[in-house]
Amino acid sequence: MVKFAVIILLLRLILIPTRPRLSPKGVRRAGELLQLLAMKLKHGLHLAYCTNIHRGESWPQTFESLQKYVLAVRDRLGMKSPYAIGLRLGADAARELGDPATLAGFRRWLERENCYIFTINGFPYGRFHGTRVKEQVYAPDWTTPERVAYTNLLFDLLGEIVPAGVEGSVSTVPVSFKEFIQTPQQVRAARENLWKSVEHIERVSRRTGKTLHLGLEPEPLCYLETSAEAVEFIEQMRADRPGDLRLDEHLGVNYDCCHLALQYESPREALGRLRQHKIKVSKLHLSNALKVRPTAEARQALRSFADDVYFHQVLARSADGSITRHKDLDDALALHNRLPPATSDEWRIHFHIPLHAAPTPLFDTTADHVQGVMDVLKETPALCSHLEMETYTWEVMPAEMKKRNVVDQLVDEYLWTIAELAKRGLA
Repeated sequence: MVKFAVIILLLRLILIPTRPRLSPKGVRRAGELLQLLAMKLKHGLHLAYCTNIHRGESWPQTFESLQKYVLAVRDRLGMKSPYAIGLRLGADAARELGDPATLAGFRRWLERENCYIFTINGFPYGRFHGTRVKEQVYAPDWTTPERVAYTNLLFDLLGEIVPAGVEGSVSTVPVSFKEFIQTPQQVRAARENLWKSVEHIERVSRRTGKTLHLGLEPEPLCYLETSAEAVEFIEQMRADRPGDLRLDEHLGVNYDCCHLALQYESPREALGRLRQHKIKVSKLHLSNALKVRPTAEARQALRSFADDVYFHQVLARSADGSITRHKDLDDALALHNRLPPATSDEWRIHFHIPLHAAPTPLFDTTADHVQGVMDVLKETPALCSHLEMETYTWEVMPAEMKKRNVVDQLVDEYLWTIAELAKRGLA
């Protein structure tokens, strides 16, 4: 009965439409409610937000953001139980953290702050904020030895810092960007390189006694875009080494809700396809995309979401169900401004919107896809134990969405997510 009351109060805190953000008193109350739930998710689930929302390419910069933001979010939530961190490590930060003294110091900090790492975002190799990222976020890709070395280093680190009894995951690029792949030899090289990492992950797992796995993250216009393409690729890898069970144990899919919603995939069908083919769901990225009716007014308003940093792929679906893919939002706007309004029935745009964002007269979100994934998780809790909220676009959000600070934004994402999980008996 207490838990039901907690859920109702949480939902009221989140869904009151006139609330611009939680007041300090409201945050304290929300923290008390979360303490009642104890953030102890059921079925061994782990929940964190991904720190790729913060700047930081070197280890000192990365560690500074953990101290400045991660602890602030934890404290605002009133968390007393061990607090999970979804760590983003670029290549420079990973190499620097690999220094034994630095790593030992980080482990002491985690213990002192009652925090733990269960997952690392190993998708962006280099700079991820404040510069043009676009297609470079996929480079170096899995056709290169650099991607292998970087990923293997992340697992060396993860094997040292993930707690005993907790699985560890790393998410990575979906092989490559489609435009980068020109020959069958590149695809073969990518499969061979992924096998090298699988072998390395198995060695680290055996040495540390921990269960570790890598998740390929399908994304629009990448070599792996859809759940079907992910299945086909992993089946090809199985065919390369028939009967080698290390693949099933250490390689799977990082299911990003934003990315699969962009493809107009159903959560139940997409996750069912992975389960049917016995492909591990390594991690669930709880993330939102923009969804709009591309009227002239909406297209004009969308200009505030176009930026020079990230790709914002657009998938436009017509009334007959056909889908047109646009490389970036600017491309879609330039083309459709010359076409009749009825050309597309709906646009889905790769712009990670806060999970708790309410629809407006012009814009909707794909939160229903996130909720659909949670519905499947309720029915099959063993599907995946790693949940990570990933709204990395804070710096490039339109001004009207940044009237709060980033800590406020992250606190509200936690409240929305915990409430949704609790509604399904997962918290």
